[in-house]
Amino acid sequence: MSLASGKRLGPYDIVSALGAGGMGEVYRARDPRLDRIVAIKILPRSFAEDATRLRRFEQEARAVAALNHPNIPARKAIDYASQMARGLAAAHSKGINSSRP
Repeated sequence: MSLASGKRLGPYDIVSALGAGGMGEVYRARDPRLDRIVAIKILPRSFAEDATRLRRFEQEARAVAALNHPNIPARKAIDYASQMARGLAAAHSKGINSSRP
């Protein structure tokens, strides 16, 4: 399910796509009720019908919602996460994989 900018999903106005991966698609959206920008993650239909994956998705949503605090510097956290992802990608490109014993 790809959502275009300007579409509505429930009460949310889709602004743009942020990314997609194995666990779904993430969109930047505006919540007109709270007048703020939010992220919306959409699971693939097959995941939404799997109780275990749906439970994991709900746990993730609760964990992210708990991070709504003024002392959490979102930009800095994104910067750190990006640096870690680039480091992991570099390690993987050299054949280093943390899942191997």
